[in-house]
Amino acid sequence: MSIVLVRSLVLYIVVIFSVRLMGKRQLGELQPTELVITILVSNIATLPLEELSIPLIIGITPILSLVCFEVIMSRLTLKFPRLRCIVSGNPKIIISNGHIDRAVMKSLRYSIDDLMTALRQNGVFKLEDVQYAVVETTGSISVLKKAENDTVTCSDLKIKVPNDNPPVIIITDGKVLERSLSEINADTKWLNVILKKEKKKAADIFIMTADRNKNYYIVDMEK
Repeated sequence: MSIVLVRSLVLYIVVIFSVRLMGKRQLGELQPTELVITILVSNIATLPLEELSIPLIIGITPILSLVCFEVIMSRLTLKFPRLRCIVSGNPKIIISNGHIDRAVMKSLRYSIDDLMTALRQNGVFKLEDVQYAVVETTGSISVLKKAENDTVTCSDLKIKVPNDNPPVIIITDGKVLERSLSEINADTKWLNVILKKEKKKAADIFIMTADRNKNYYIVDMEK
């Protein structure tokens, strides 16, 4: 049993390291090559766990080899666009000027239900609201609404709004994140003033967020 636990821990670390090397992507955003490598790595990692007679190095070596191959392949596709097109394909315009390209749908084996599902995931529930839509190489769809149906922005209304970064977490589960304080140009002295004003201690706070304008929001611990 101890051997299985040790092997599991080692393979866990190796797989996490391998995934980190390939970059941060969600499963639905993986390119074909990345998806293949992910599937292969997961299958190979189970072999030394199911069969203890297989040396651990036999499981680790192909995992690291596949990841290295993927990293090299990524570098090559960045350098050679034609290779990238061969490996990952090209985005396909499925809706243009409000008209659905049935030939593209047929080539992608996209049904009307598939299209409507993808549109709903983009917050579009009416087909007539779409001006332009592209099926990306990852399989996801990017949608541009018609101008009259698009969301009104401050720029459209000619309202000047200052650009600023979103709030960061200052306190989480009673612990102060000093790195976050530096991100908003604050320090522990400012935080202590706020805590004194709110009559709270850091240990009493579940989440506290703040932005560069020193606007803050506090969620207390549940008692």
